[in-house]
Amino acid sequence: MAALTLSDFGYDLPPERIATEPARPRDSAKLLHISGQALSDRQVSDLPNLLRPGDLLVVNNTRVIPAQLTATKGAAHIGITLDKPNGDGSWRALIRNLKRLKPGDSVTITEDFSAEIIAIQPDGSASLRFNLEGAAFLAALRRSGALALPPYIARPEGVTSSDATDYQTMFAEQDGAVAAPTAGLHFTPRLIQALRQNGIGITQVTLHVGAGTFLPVRSENLSHHIMHSERGFVSGHAAEAINRTRAGGGRIIPIGTTALRLIESAAEPNGQVSPFEGETDIFILPGYRFRVSDLLFTNFHLPHSTLLMLVSAFAGLENIRAAYQYAIGADYRFYSYGDACLLEPK
Repeated sequence: MAALTLSDFGYDLPPERIATEPARPRDSAKLLHISGQALSDRQVSDLPNLLRPGDLLVVNNTRVIPAQLTATKGAAHIGITLDKPNGDGSWRALIRNLKRLKPGDSVTITEDFSAEIIAIQPDGSASLRFNLEGAAFLAALRRSGALALPPYIARPEGVTSSDATDYQTMFAEQDGAVAAPTAGLHFTPRLIQALRQNGIGITQVTLHVGAGTFLPVRSENLSHHIMHSERGFVSGHAAEAINRTRAGGGRIIPIGTTALRLIESAAEPNGQVSPFEGETDIFILPGYRFRVSDLLFTNFHLPHSTLLMLVSAFAGLENIRAAYQYAIGADYRFYSYGDACLLEPK
């Protein structure tokens, strides 16, 4: 079989299928159950009846920060999109108007909020050290920053007040994500109560989704793609819950590709999960052997994206192609604010 290339993961999506706001209530979104070649139309609120007592959901509890900043250096306007914190307390950021900057320069965001350019990378990113840390830094971000909504969510007048709550999951606790773990946006307290009443457990992990999630794959040869890294945490409690569920015959269901990538990074080849803290740049393509994930609840993903490659690895490329074409014809809504899929493994 010939090696897969970027072209194998393309599809045409009519622009009107891109959701620009979530379903209301959130759990009223459509849910496409994909089991091999079999497809069934459901709602997210049906999820408790599609799972079994003893199953375990793994949700990502990262909280989206206002990661888009506008700064100045003299008369120049500098656009900053935070990506992720570095280990030394500085931040990796994507910079607009980077040619105006050099290491050692300072940029001003507000009178009391500024950053120094520590280093500039060939990929157009830079390392910044802010003059504030901890709670003071987060407070300054909330005053001065804006959500970095995905570029396909049109906001000509800027991010709305609704986006501030719509683009945050009910599980959001740990500040640090640039983008939302969007599968979690479908969950409501009502849905969680119904899942628990059906004997389905929930545990939380943290993967801080970076701006790299929006970057396209540019190389036709997928082996040349350099996967962005993101910082993640699996607590001892979460690892124990996953291992206990598997030992008891329950299934592990990541809520979104972020939770899946993290627990697969924390798993041994035999599926045993250990506590984890660090960076993951796992790049999952068809042929990958999943260690711990038994089903996957996720949104519909962009063509030519690493996330589409991941779901194709999980459910089978031909099955995903057929399901996506069906979903387009059946008026499903795509991407971050769109509808969801429940994937059975190939």
